[in-house]
Amino acid sequence: MSSRDLVIGVVFLIQTTVGVLGNFSLLYHYLFLYFTGGRLRTIVLILKHLIAANSLVLFSRGVPQTMIALGWKQFPSDYGCKLLFYIHRVGRGVSIGTTCLLSIFQAITISPRNSRWAEFKVKASKYISLSIALCWPLFMLVNIIIPMYMTGNSRNYTIKMKIHLGYCSAEVSNRIKASVHAAFLSFSDAVCLGLMLCASISMVSILYRHKQRVQHIHMTHLSPRSSPESRATQTILLLVSTFVSFYTLSSIFQVCVTVFDNPSWLLVNMAALFATCFPTFSPFILMSQDSNVSRPCFAWIRN
Repeated sequence: MSSRDLVIGVVFLIQTTVGVLGNFSLLYHYLFLYFTGGRLRTIVLILKHLIAANSLVLFSRGVPQTMIALGWKQFPSDYGCKLLFYIHRVGRGVSIGTTCLLSIFQAITISPRNSRWAEFKVKASKYISLSIALCWPLFMLVNIIIPMYMTGNSRNYTIKMKIHLGYCSAEVSNRIKASVHAAFLSFSDAVCLGLMLCASISMVSILYRHKQRVQHIHMTHLSPRSSPESRATQTILLLVSTFVSFYTLSSIFQVCVTVFDNPSWLLVNMAALFATCFPTFSPFILMSQDSNVSRPCFAWIRN
């Protein structure tokens, strides 16, 4: 094993371990509140699905990539590769969808009573629950063609072109056909990103108008920072901006890997690294903005 493979393997190992621990810690917090009779908001339901999707991405992309980098060259097999990459794509899609729903739900929640979103406030919880329930089968259906192209890296290629994607490869017989399928797979992502950005702009606008109104009436004790809704909105905006940043970088590297016939070792690993950045850091963003996350844990230890 070369020194560069060892370094990138350790990086993947640390990233995957930290991400798994962060997601399971946050999930433990919500489960603790549920079983101790704590009141869980609708937003927590969305976060639970986000945690589940992030965990799927880490286990299906981070773990195999770590094993390959540390010298397990024959892992996974063709069938294992098809399954792992399909799980990765579904988890990634649900992560995009739940982050989009999270921003939309919060934009509706903080909207003024005289806005056009006011009529959706009462029904928002029902609509969000239904949307999350449809999110999983939707992305499972959209990514059903993924296993058709994926294969293990150990397989020999004679006619079809090979696109190296880290621990797996994609076999392509027609680059135009592959581009059409890639555009189809990216359509749902583009829709979610568009809705996410619109909801974020709406939230920023609402917070700005609220701040201007508070400053106008000189009531400092009603600062937006002291409002639970405003703090939650700022957390979601931070989460969305982090998601968009990592998603953009991941997409750029992934396009480069797909376009180049023989992508470099660094390019392939950077694409895999950025693909798991958001699942790794998102739970810590949520925990850093919520000072009450660790209190139930410490109370349970003291008891």
